[in-house]
Amino acid sequence: MNRHSTLVSYLHRLVWLITGSFGKTGAQFLVNPLRPLMNSNPSLKRKSPVAGTPLISNLVPCNVIAEEILSDHPDRYRGMIIETANPAHSLADSRKFVKAMRKLEFSVVIDVAMTETARHADYILPTATQYEKAEATFFNYEFPHNYFHLRHPIMSPPTDADVLTEAEIHARIIEELGEMPEEVEGLRKTLEHQGRKAFAQAFNEAQANNPAVRRLAPVILYRSLGACLPENVAPAAALWDVAHFVARRQPDALRHAGLKGEGSTLGDALFDRIIDSPRGFIFSVEEQEVSWDRVRTPDGRINAKIDQLIPGIKNLADGPREFTSPEYPFVLSAGERRAYTANTILRDPKWRKKDRDGALRICPEDAERLSLTDGDLAKLSTASGTAEVVVEISERMQPGHISLPNGQGLDSNVATDELLRVGTAPNELTASSHRDFFAGTPWHKMVPARIEAP
Repeated sequence: MNRHSTLVSYLHRLVWLITGSFGKTGAQFLVNPLRPLMNSNPSLKRKSPVAGTPLISNLVPCNVIAEEILSDHPDRYRGMIIETANPAHSLADSRKFVKAMRKLEFSVVIDVAMTETARHADYILPTATQYEKAEATFFNYEFPHNYFHLRHPIMSPPTDADVLTEAEIHARIIEELGEMPEEVEGLRKTLEHQGRKAFAQAFNEAQANNPAVRRLAPVILYRSLGACLPENVAPAAALWDVAHFVARRQPDALRHAGLKGEGSTLGDALFDRIIDSPRGFIFSVEEQEVSWDRVRTPDGRINAKIDQLIPGIKNLADGPREFTSPEYPFVLSAGERRAYTANTILRDPKWRKKDRDGALRICPEDAERLSLTDGDLAKLSTASGTAEVVVEISERMQPGHISLPNGQGLDSNVATDELLRVGTAPNELTASSHRDFFAGTPWHKMVPARIEAP
């Protein structure tokens, strides 16, 4: 989240390519994931309708969303469903995002808490917490032994809380829209009377005959297969299709991990192991050299040339340009990870045993020059906003460099009857326009700033 972020990532990859550090022990690899996070065939041809930003893997860069809404363009975004995210706090220039939310014709927030984003939504759909439903993390990129863990709920939602799982919310929305394919009932009956093998054949035929079945596969699986699973893991029915995808793509890796079968039998074996392994399990075992088999260019070589990034490499020869100014002489890292930060998921400030106010860290030399001591209040300003901060003098900081933690500045009424804000919301000090030219990544670690006595 600094200048040249995409270029730095590109140069990093060029280093390990040039040194031959790929496809061997201790080197880079291409993992066998349970569920790829990115489109396997990304295209830079699609662009966002207003800002014209490339949609890498069909994803809209977060920092252009407000621009896409706050325009008079006929194709601007007009509605939004925000699930388990808090962009009114977490995105750069959060005030601008709030303004954009208010311009939307329709907005829904699905979350476990009344977040900063939820307060500006037209509708709020409360959902169960991570302790009350089946969940999984898909950042499982271990190699050569890769694992997956479907976490089972450890408690039930409170009986007086009108909450649903996301899977149930999605299904009800589709049903209320009248978009649920009629094949659902037939699939449920096939599964009940003929078993999983007949269900697999029926499901695949339904997908082939009706594009809506493929498009809505997670919801359809939840309503059909999910009804036959233990209630506490019913939302995991969507993983059935994922398990069969992995079985088709990398069957040998599954067999090396002890799973048995061919075709759909192997996919079912993986799915059953997922459901029956509340502590997780290794599902993929491979040799180091298999990474080369996943390089699917026509000549089997890694195509390292990305034309859009070559000019950036050439421009580095001109040296760094000055980013600060006499008006904003400091570089602020907005969102430092500290021992007592947790994004925005823990909203009661009482959990923080240290650094409760999320102090602004500054080096001793700069603090002395500004006549600041530990615990002093100071005024922190950027081009986007100002905030009153508590000062912490730290030997870890370099001259000219200051930092604020992430996850602070939440509006919470957990500890009091009224909304209480503790600490500084760092994205009230950042600008969405300060972003990478290619991927739109914000420059959170390079925010020009000024410090003054309050």
